[in-house]
Amino acid sequence: MRWDELDTDNCPVARTMAVMGDRWTVLILRDCLRGVSRFDDFCARLGCSRTTVSDRLARLVEAGVLETEAYQAHPPRHDYRLTAQGRDLGGVLMLMARWGETWRPKAGTRPLQRRHRACGRAFQPILVCSECGEPVAPGSVEYGDTAAAAG
Repeated sequence: MRWDELDTDNCPVARTMAVMGDRWTVLILRDCLRGVSRFDDFCARLGCSRTTVSDRLARLVEAGVLETEAYQAHPPRHDYRLTAQGRDLGGVLMLMARWGETWRPKAGTRPLQRRHRACGRAFQPILVCSECGEPVAPGSVEYGDTAAAAG
């Protein structure tokens, strides 16, 4: 399958990858979730070319994951803000970070400190069932058309 065909694939993982794309896009999303919103700040934090940052930001805006808000007219400058779609990717990135802490730890660093604002407590992100609240592991999930099976 070609990269430009992912967006029309039947698989939701493939369609998600059509948006998230590559490492620079994921790192831009990470930085957005941490409050970064300006082009020059993305460039400074990522250390990649300005062209790469510009291309990835444009793709995320086109996909509806980011929106722009002008903060300067001459020369034109914009903040990049997460849309509801973009904020929803926060859970995905938290789970990716937890996986990285577990399976790709870096010597001399500590895991991210996450605090849930609602209760004030430190936490580790986990995936839970929306119906019963129990943790969900890959081996505990069945895939298929559950409506047909129940019918």
